Amino acid sequence: MHPFASYVLRSYYKATGWNEDNLYANITRSSSALLDFSVPHGLHFSVSKAPNALFKTTYAMTAMPSLQGSVGYIFTSCDLNVKSSGNVRFKDMIERFKVYDQPRRPEPKAEEWLAGENVATRDYLLYGRFFLPTGRLDALYSTRLSPTIQASISAISDPPSSEYPELRGPRADLSNVMINVQHDVGKWCTEYTWSAEDEMWGIRMLHNFGKLGLSTESPSDEVIAKRRGMKRVDEEDAVEGGLKGRVSVGAEIYFSAKERSAGVSTGIRFTTLPDATPPSFQVPVTGPNTDTSTNTPRAPPSQPPTTITALFNPMLGHMSGAYTARVSRDLALSSRFDFNVYSFESEWAMGVEWWLRRPPTSPSDEDGLDTAASYQEPPSIHSTDVHGVVKARASTNNDVSLMWEGRLRNMLVSLGVVSDFSSRSKPIKALGLEVAFFSSEE
Repeated sequence: MHPFASYVLRSYYKATGWNEDNLYANITRSSSALLDFSVPHGLHFSVSKAPNALFKTTYAMTAMPSLQGSVGYIFTSCDLNVKSSGNVRFKDMIERFKVYDQPRRPEPKAEEWLAGENVATRDYLLYGRFFLPTGRLDALYSTRLSPTIQASISAISDPPSSEYPELRGPRADLSNVMINVQHDVGKWCTEYTWSAEDEMWGIRMLHNFGKLGLSTESPSDEVIAKRRGMKRVDEEDAVEGGLKGRVSVGAEIYFSAKERSAGVSTGIRFTTLPDATPPSFQVPVTGPNTDTSTNTPRAPPSQPPTTITALFNPMLGHMSGAYTARVSRDLALSSRFDFNVYSFESEWAMGVEWWLRRPPTSPSDEDGLDTAASYQEPPSIHSTDVHGVVKARASTNNDVSLMWEGRLRNMLVSLGVVSDFSSRSKPIKALGLEVAFFSSEE
């Protein structure tokens, strides 16, 4: 599950209108949710509090395999609607498969006038975390320089110490500062990074083909027509037997002055259009296969939500292709094939995501429509309660991971195991439990 700090950061992006999906670094985000999910190791507890809309605190402790903890503080310039762990939308706390909405050009912040003067301030987020007993300090500062430019500075201060060597990695005694600048205009997004540790410079770019999404929340005539089962005069039919969607192409170039090394990678992503598939698994209120808003039969789904990605690193000779799709309302499948053209090494991995629901009892917004996901039902038509998800991953390297994430009363819980079928002496590589509780001022 997302740590509380990540949940607050995503809430900040949402409140300020920044699209974190429109980045080359997140081009494989949908497939990674099923194929690269992180299983907790050991026993972890975290307690967080949002005393007001601007300030948040978070405390974490790891009891196994070694005792350590951390204290974090977050401050934002804008009010954030942060929920408690008992009523937060469960899907907002899980990295999951999702067909993300069409890219939009970020809008400027609303003007605030006082005595004839615009007094609107620039949005920012401050985050700091102190680890015990190692003394490591993490810090992050993120701000919007303009409607389309966002900058962030992150720093790690890890003083060298031999008192707790078991808590440190081989390079954990090195401090670092990173600067990141993102320029997003919707159609394309460019990201510039610099790392002080190895003097690394990097440029990433992602270009989206096709039309941009709407910049406002009000539905367009096209969206209203689709909701009513009508067709626009200038609307084209989807190709029979094919998928209707959009294509994004990106690349990255990086150079390390200290290591005197460089690298490059390219990637392409195809994803189905969010509004191309009408909701399919809807339980009607007035009759079978009936649209309650127009009392007309619902159209069958035209295509499943699908994401296809391909990556290539010519210098390392690495190629990767992934195919992910939601085959039913609660089941998503993903497969990925990795191949190296120099060593001929390959790996095939498969992932599964299965959502667990309680029987419908009362209207709930737990499973409301995602901005860009289909195969989901409006809460006014079908009320279900998502209370957990099961993820499984297997690969040709004999690694098998299984994880359950859910809500128990007012706590969010993750339980997972990683096994290696090729090892008879140690078939269980990792086993972990993570429990998180946080509350808000509400």
